[in-house]
Amino acid sequence: MLSAFLTGFFLGLSLIVAIGAQNAFVIRSGILRNQVFYIALFCAVSDSLLISLGITGISFFLKDLINEFSNLIFGFASLWLFTYGVLRLRSAFIYNSVVIDNISESSSLLHTISIVAVFTFANPHVYLDTMILIGSVSQQFMDINRIYFAIGACAASFIWFFTIAYGAKLLTPIMQKPSHWRTLDLLIALIMFVIAFNLASQGNWF
Repeated sequence: MLSAFLTGFFLGLSLIVAIGAQNAFVIRSGILRNQVFYIALFCAVSDSLLISLGITGISFFLKDLINEFSNLIFGFASLWLFTYGVLRLRSAFIYNSVVIDNISESSSLLHTISIVAVFTFANPHVYLDTMILIGSVSQQFMDINRIYFAIGACAASFIWFFTIAYGAKLLTPIMQKPSHWRTLDLLIALIMFVIAFNLASQGNWF
């Protein structure tokens, strides 16, 4: 159970920590103290919903297909994770800093949520990461362990979004230093490589 939870947690965390438009908006909102709680909650719940749909949808509708082609699925997921790890490794040696675009500040909760909703659901990678990748990886766990995997992946989203939202004032100046981003990217790459290795082993690829 602990192994399933930790796999889900670290996989979810590794996929979500890359700074993109959504995370930059959350960080900026945290700095401006603009609807911080609701923005973090919306992002975390949205991620958790997509993760749950990916895990339950794949296991319910594609169970027989997955059982038949499990080796190919694990191999594909392993390759995907390995490639993502290589990208993070490459990023570790390229200058990185948090770039927060000039987004108009608004005190309206509805307006603010509508902006973060676009950042969340208009990004095609969110569906690939949550519904496809995490959903596929979850198939290596059975019964209650799959639930723990899902809880771990969802917990990563809640912890990440609330951490960057409320810790933005401390996080932003620290993470603008290239050396700190390199350390983070190297850690993400290591996590991806370990999970990719485990999936390839279970798929009998070596």
